[in-house]
Amino acid sequence: MSNDFDRMEFGGSRENPGYTLAYKKRFAITLELVRKAAPPPARVLDIAAAQGNFTLALAEEGYDVTWNDLREELADYVRLKYERGRVEFRPGDAFKLNFEKPFDIILATEIIEHVAHPDEFLTNVARLTRPGGYAVITTPNGGYFRNNLPKFSEHADPSIFESRQFGPDGGDHIFLLHEVELQTLAQRAGCSVREIRLHTSFFLNGHLKTEPLLRAMPASVANGMDSLLQLMPHALRRKIDVGLAALLQLSGKPRVV
Repeated sequence: MSNDFDRMEFGGSRENPGYTLAYKKRFAITLELVRKAAPPPARVLDIAAAQGNFTLALAEEGYDVTWNDLREELADYVRLKYERGRVEFRPGDAFKLNFEKPFDIILATEIIEHVAHPDEFLTNVARLTRPGGYAVITTPNGGYFRNNLPKFSEHADPSIFESRQFGPDGGDHIFLLHEVELQTLAQRAGCSVREIRLHTSFFLNGHLKTEPLLRAMPASVANGMDSLLQLMPHALRRKIDVGLAALLQLSGKPRVV
């Protein structure tokens, strides 16, 4: 299964080129935000890292990376792909992890939409981050016009979703956060929002029957079309962009636990 995802994300899929193009766009933006947060050899915790693509890329750039995932068996798959750099493996429930030292950067890609309590998730991220440290979060954009999931901020009892959280597939999404929601939750967790990036238009993602066009055109042309759509006013991009990436910074003040 992990090998299948790797083939689609980096090798490409003729049947679903939008998946590959969207992943590569998110991958590049995520690494850019990590580099903005701190240069190597900063300590990075990659939460719910799955097949470890971000873990390995950052380790190769010189970061000191800890890989984490609930599925312990994935660690062996990541080891097969390892080439160089410093990587520690710490499988387990991210809510229950404990470390002797907090991290400079927490990376959580496409995971917050799979938890029943995104507010508690961000509080836990803050717990694992040093004062003044950073978190890089990516998640589907809740404002996207095709999103029909409930808002976390409007749900009276999110605990009813606890039995289905941590599912690995898109069909297991519970809440998709909107920009304002993420800002509010970050502030409650003691973080300030340094940057929010909306990215990847419906066109590049292959929605609204654009898959046949993506199969027929070079990737450079498809990315060019997406770049043009990114020039639209921000209010419109809230509706047409599929992804959201954020750089958060924990308060420099010592936390009271």
